[in-house]
Amino acid sequence: MEPPKRQEKGVETAIHTYGVQHIQFQTQRGTGMDTIVNDFTLNIATANGTGSQSANLILMQTIADMGVNVSGKNLFPSNISGLPTWYIIRASDAGYQAPGNRTHIQVLMNKATWEADIEACEPGTVIIYNTDVKLPVVRDDCLVLAVPMTKMARSIHPKLARMIANIIYVGVLAHLLNLDDDAILSALNKQFKGKQKAIELNSTALALGRDFAAENFGEERGPYRVEARDVDDDYFMIEGNEAIALGAIYGGITTLAWYPITPSSSVAEGIINWLPKLRHDEDGKTTCAVIQAEDELAAVGMIIGTGFAGGRGMTATSGPGISLMSEFIGLAYFAEIPCVIWDVNRTGPSTGLPTRTQQGDLSMLYEASHGDTQFPVLIPGNMEECFEFSWRAFDIAERLQTLVFGFSDLDLGMNKWKCSGFTYPDTPMDRGKVLHTQKEIDAIENYGRYRDVDGDGICYRTLPGSGIDPILYRGTGKDEDGTYSEKPEVYHANMERLKRKIDNSRTSGNWNYLLWKYGKYDSRNRRYSRIYRHESLTMQNTLTSSFADC
Repeated sequence: MEPPKRQEKGVETAIHTYGVQHIQFQTQRGTGMDTIVNDFTLNIATANGTGSQSANLILMQTIADMGVNVSGKNLFPSNISGLPTWYIIRASDAGYQAPGNRTHIQVLMNKATWEADIEACEPGTVIIYNTDVKLPVVRDDCLVLAVPMTKMARSIHPKLARMIANIIYVGVLAHLLNLDDDAILSALNKQFKGKQKAIELNSTALALGRDFAAENFGEERGPYRVEARDVDDDYFMIEGNEAIALGAIYGGITTLAWYPITPSSSVAEGIINWLPKLRHDEDGKTTCAVIQAEDELAAVGMIIGTGFAGGRGMTATSGPGISLMSEFIGLAYFAEIPCVIWDVNRTGPSTGLPTRTQQGDLSMLYEASHGDTQFPVLIPGNMEECFEFSWRAFDIAERLQTLVFGFSDLDLGMNKWKCSGFTYPDTPMDRGKVLHTQKEIDAIENYGRYRDVDGDGICYRTLPGSGIDPILYRGTGKDEDGTYSEKPEVYHANMERLKRKIDNSRTSGNWNYLLWKYGKYDSRNRRYSRIYRHESLTMQNTLTSSFADC
């Protein structure tokens, strides 16, 4: 069958394939359409629970394996299945990762959002739709490509047609975008990891989709292309939560206490999955205790106990969990017990939108709990920092004898991002000011648990089980010796010392112009940086990695 030729505006070409009529319309770009390389946003509209995630990850991995900067954002509902889901892929040679302000290629699979998705398309958008949904696409200002995805999938495996249909659109996109065959097969193998039957089934679907597009659309496939770039051999794709999990293991975590909550659960799951490979003794037993607590309060209490005992305890939660942990967080601050909490932020308040992203917890973390508190907050902006900040958090917590927050969000934590490699710990653990023997205590004149000997606000501590007389860690008012006190001057001096401890950890800098950002906005502000450079403005483009440094 001859591929359709572009018609004069308003003239239609009808093609019958699989019993479905394909209508090809003139786009506003005209016949002299310019090719746009490695710079587009692709939106795939599906339903939760239909198996589309594997197809979308294969597509993104293929583009990444071709050396192109790419990012993906999964917009999914908080129920188990059935509600609308969108997966947005951004390809950008400039390294931009935000989806941008428009969709260039729209894939339609979900009748529940069909009309809204079509209406959102700007003129010139390439629309690929599943004709088996049996809903029309009437847009004479867009390039509309019809594909009977479900029917084609049934020809491969009737029982799995709903899932296989997703791989069909990957094959169609492979033709439209000119994706490399070897890269697609490599991505397919990475996704299904040796499951030969799944690989063969999906390879067949990919080929079917690609052949269909080549036969029916030919060169009438829109302006967007993917061209290979130099590939960084060290690169890999990873979710932020998994990077945090790996960082915690390399940081020496000894207790993981957690309670499931979206979007932080995969931090704990990542630690659990990697422990058998990375942290075990000669007998193969893991060297980290993992406890799924009955609630968030129990989880944070367990890691405070770990810190008191000299271990390295961590939990992961989200905004509602932080709210529940509030009193225990104050105990860790006032009693000066090191531990780490990762807040993977979701939209609040209350239950809010559990599967949508937000950064609204930042101020809550910095001054968490009641009374005057002030916590170091480490805020990664990419995968490299998720890993590094995770292991460094334990060192900072023990050095400052305080609770340290890691602050991520759903976008960073639950989506895959390109990573060029990790910075691993290359020095011994920083255990801070720890006295191990009575001789060390006797060397300090008038030792007291809460006495600032060095003037930096950080006192010397001892650990249970070291043979030294136990010292009470108080969450109540106390003097420098740890003795209960309600005297105003004693309380004031203690609070000033705690503040001095945090203030002394700050860094500083001098800049003519400051573009301040934090977290995932690191990559999204690259565009602003280019604008400033284009306007010849002198500026310092700084990423705030710790809110305590601001």
